[in-house]
This record gives sequence, structure tokens and C-alpha cells, in this order.
Amino acid sequence: MTEHSEAVNYDLLTQTGHELRDVGASLSWEALAAFLHNETTDSALIKEVDPEYHLWSTALKTNGILADIYDMLSQIESILVAIGTGQKSKPIKPYPRPGTDEEEGNTRRIGKGALPAVKLEEWFRKKREERNKRNVRND
Repeated sequence: MTEHSEAVNYDLLTQTGHELRDVGASLSWEALAAFLHNETTDSALIKEVDPEYHLWSTALKTNGILADIYDMLSQIESILVAIGTGQKSKPIKPYPRPGTDEEEGNTRRIGKGALPAVKLEEWFRKKREERNKRNVRND
């Protein structure tokens, strides 16, 4: 229990008003066991024990998934409208996400698009040659 006592203490205090030091006095061992057995995925204890599982229970993750679904449905709608009208499908405006400011054009982008395979192979070849030159000098 000492390994995660800070997280358990936080959960107990915020959810019940008790602390670990209350166990055996105003909080029974059975009550503590029931509390721990029924910890929610957004608790401090679960965040500490299994961070990835905790992440999946956060509103941020859920909102991200919902934004992705919104974008896909918008794309499907655009395609169906194009099929019905015989016109070209219009590009969709993605649902806004934290860290981007679509209105002002401040979307963070890395690179300019896909790198052709020939240029990628050339880049890798140059990097290998540089690494080999460094290794020869160090020997």
C-alpha cells in the first residue's frame, strides 16, 4: 500500500473526505477494500498504476475520438452530396482541436507533404555514409 499511498490518499480525500490514517478508526478496513475495489478509471490510483488505461478514460481522449468521427461523417456527407449533384466533392473543414487555430492559419505542420521514395532513399544513403565516416574516425 505504501507504494501508491499518495494516490490512494488523494482519492479517499477528494471522494469521501477520509484519509488513510482514518483506516481502523472512522474508516473500516472493509470500507477501504470496497473503495479500492471500485476505483474509477479517472482516479489518481489508476492514473499511477496504469497511465495508458487512464488516458483512455479522459474527456480529452473521448473528445478527440468524437472530433475524428465528426470529420469522417462530414467527409461522407460531402461525398454523398457530390454523387447526388454530379459535382466534385468539396474539402471539409476539420473540427477544431486544441493546439490549432484554423481561423488564423496557425496550424502546426511538419514538412511540406510526402517525400518521393527516391529522395528518401538518397537521404538514408547520405546518413549512412556520414555515420560510417564518423565510425572510421573514431576507430
